[in-house]
Amino acid sequence: MSETHRIRILYHLARADFLERVRRYSFVLTMGISIYLGYAAATGQLEMRVGDSRGIFNSAWIGGLMALVCSTFLSLAGFYVVKNTIERDRLTRVGEILASTPMSKTLYVMGKVLSNFLVLAAMVVILAISGIIMQVWHAEAPRVDLWKLLGPFLLIVLPAMALVAAVAVLFETIPGLRGGFGNVLYFFVWSVALATPVIASENNSSSLFDWAGLSVIWSSIGAAAKLPANHFSFSLSIGNQAHAGSTFQWNGVQWTPELILARLSWIVVALALALLAALLFDRFDPSKERWRREASAPALAPSEVAEDLPPPGASFRVPPLTPLANRQSHFRFGAILLAELRLMLKGQKWWWYAVAAGLIVACAATPSASGRGMLLAFAWFWPVLIWSKMGVRETRDQTSQLIFSAPHPIARQLPAVWLAGVGLALLTGSGFAGRLLFTGNWRGLLAWLIGALFIPTLALTFGVWSGSTKLFEIVYTLLWYVGPMHATLQLDFMGSAPGTESTRVPAFYLACAAAMAAIAILGRKRQLQT
Repeated sequence: MSETHRIRILYHLARADFLERVRRYSFVLTMGISIYLGYAAATGQLEMRVGDSRGIFNSAWIGGLMALVCSTFLSLAGFYVVKNTIERDRLTRVGEILASTPMSKTLYVMGKVLSNFLVLAAMVVILAISGIIMQVWHAEAPRVDLWKLLGPFLLIVLPAMALVAAVAVLFETIPGLRGGFGNVLYFFVWSVALATPVIASENNSSSLFDWAGLSVIWSSIGAAAKLPANHFSFSLSIGNQAHAGSTFQWNGVQWTPELILARLSWIVVALALALLAALLFDRFDPSKERWRREASAPALAPSEVAEDLPPPGASFRVPPLTPLANRQSHFRFGAILLAELRLMLKGQKWWWYAVAAGLIVACAATPSASGRGMLLAFAWFWPVLIWSKMGVRETRDQTSQLIFSAPHPIARQLPAVWLAGVGLALLTGSGFAGRLLFTGNWRGLLAWLIGALFIPTLALTFGVWSGSTKLFEIVYTLLWYVGPMHATLQLDFMGSAPGTESTRVPAFYLACAAAMAAIAILGRKRQLQT
């Protein structure tokens, strides 16, 4: 295969994947949020400050601000937008067709990385355009310097997006990370990777792991403001905020050859990760997907197979069929609920139950309110991959036609799925509830019960409408991390923040659970009609 032919294959593979991706709702949603962030920056709702001052809205300041938005927001949301390209080929069986062609694994993986990068780059272009509009809006420095405005996008954002694109493909080539566990794990990896250069910048030390380029902008702005690095603060605020009282001039990052080389080196890291993904890629080999099932299934001996075959020339007689009685069998909701609970917990290892039991005991035995609230947060995060399958299992296991054709699927099967999820929440959080019951904290017990209702309702609604586990895994992980883990009262849907067990009931989330239950019913009706 000639080099020109390889380039043509790479181009068409990336182009087809890019065009398919930009037609999705997830791309439109992420693009809309990106446009809103540009608008928020233009109207002063999104500000970057140094102490009590801010920079003049010139091309350098706007380019640096929008680059920080891209490096933080798009590196998280963009990963989940692009992390499904190989899995989609696997589910649609297109991958098996591609595997039968002479195209190599490296060429296929590189095409997927390139398409991921093009999708993320399209979002970056939208934010770059909004940055130009933002400068005209403020008119503090009407002269537009394209290099100072677009330089951070080219040298900071695009290398970071290349890294995210490669990591997304790498996760898809590792069996343990291509599913829900990988979605949850990336959030924590992203948090640590983003915080590392921040901590290094606060300690006045350079970081070799500044893949997002945060310290590049921060150190340059801090030097221009003539303030210590620990006085620098980057704030994202929702709502109308008053601008800082004083301003200063920042003329942008001084791009030295060493700094440019350091930023471009992340593209080399992305290429190395893409080659690693190509090495791990199984090329849609079905034998590698079925080896676990085949290892557990006993093989039949040839003699056993021959015993099941009828003798040659044997005649068959059809026995008379007895017509079924024309009556409806008694409906047993308890049996359906038990079956849904067994399906929900099917495949869990012994160590999963051991950890869940340990968290239950720890919640009941911990006397400290803050420690008990933290343990409840972990207890209700442990089953996240189980809850995320609610409302999705029918489509994933291709049993929707069977289940939806049963009598009253909305009145019978859907409540059973929901109650199974609620029962799992009640069980895993029972240690916390037992402690509240022992101390007579009825208000805290009500808040705990609201949390137990909210989580599975959120999972069921997202599963029914999205048809995927990804949406719940992303939203719930983010909500759990910002709310209960950081004791943010407005987002504490568990009511477990220290000092609020006896005073606060998250009634808002009870109303949200009721509204989402109605939305889930509408979604299931839509599924029945299609």
